[in-house]
Amino acid sequence: MFDDFLLRAALAGVGVTLATGPLGAFVVWRRMAYFGDATAHAAILGVALSLGFGVSVYVGTLAVALAMAVTVAGLAGRGHAMDTTLGVLAHSALAVGLVAASFLTGVRVDLSAWLFGDILAVSRTDLAVVWGGAVLVLALLIWRWQALLTTTLNEDLAVAAGHDPRRERLVLVLALALVVAVAIKIVGSLLIAALLIVPAATARQFARTPEEMALGATIAGALSVLAGLAASLQFDTPAGPSIVTGASVLFGGALLIGRLKR
Repeated sequence: MFDDFLLRAALAGVGVTLATGPLGAFVVWRRMAYFGDATAHAAILGVALSLGFGVSVYVGTLAVALAMAVTVAGLAGRGHAMDTTLGVLAHSALAVGLVAASFLTGVRVDLSAWLFGDILAVSRTDLAVVWGGAVLVLALLIWRWQALLTTTLNEDLAVAAGHDPRRERLVLVLALALVVAVAIKIVGSLLIAALLIVPAATARQFARTPEEMALGATIAGALSVLAGLAASLQFDTPAGPSIVTGASVLFGGALLIGRLKR
């Protein structure tokens, strides 16, 4: 029989994958990996500001992640050199967040929990927030699925079909900020991008349609969470990194099987 905290951890991790699976597929298709990193790293600044002003960490993280995502999306639309811009913003936000956290007085901050996640400390309230956010992201993606697919394929084609590429980009930005806010306690700001990218890359080896890839990424993510938690319990390793390690092992196996089939 699972202990209560393990059951909450498993439910929280699976809940996050409901959002990271389909969203990760778009991150892979649109080559937004570094974009995801920048948004996730900014979440540490949101944590520091939340603790400093005494507001909910989820609210502060969402606000800062959304501000970073909108900033990056705006710069992308103006033709800036995105690799350099994303690198500057991602590392600056992370560094400023860590420095700001060091100035907090009267607040005990375990930065490693926010950097690498602390899924085993998930409470029932956290569980409700995670599932609520994940369902909201999933509903948003389902609602805009066809428009997002068309825009990802070809923006001119999307315009001809009556879709606004800027609006669809904003949908992805909002979804990404929500995922960062709900996932930071699960795998931490440094590993969120891995949970978005690795399961989607695993599913890509077998998927024949976009929908199959989104579903496969969700399943791969859920398996990674369960395998990572089992490994963490068995070998006393950090849960967040163990989850990402499980995802990497799945990706390696999928890559090997794909090559053998070809």
